[in-house]
Amino acid sequence: MLRPLGDRVLVEVAQEQEQTISGFVLASSAKEKPQTGTIIAVGEGRLLDSGELAPVPVKVGETVLFEKYAGSEVKYEGQEYMIFSVKDIIAVVE
Repeated sequence: MLRPLGDRVLVEVAQEQEQTISGFVLASSAKEKPQTGTIIAVGEGRLLDSGELAPVPVKVGETVLFEKYAGSEVKYEGQEYMIFSVKDIIAVVE
């Protein structure tokens, strides 16, 4: 498994629906990029000037909402993930 470093998180992005309510199938270019996902792994935290670690404010298993064009796409063992800095996470979905 991938282990993000610093204040980064590994997210499995939610899959968007490929069909509209009326039954039309969307082309991949017409679909919007999803902005939610489930946290799979978190880094150890951000290193402060004092030498202490500021913990990551989210935990594994939480569903989060993130910035639309943030993060880096990663493919690992056939699965697609995104790696985000904590600052790119907008909210935790409850």
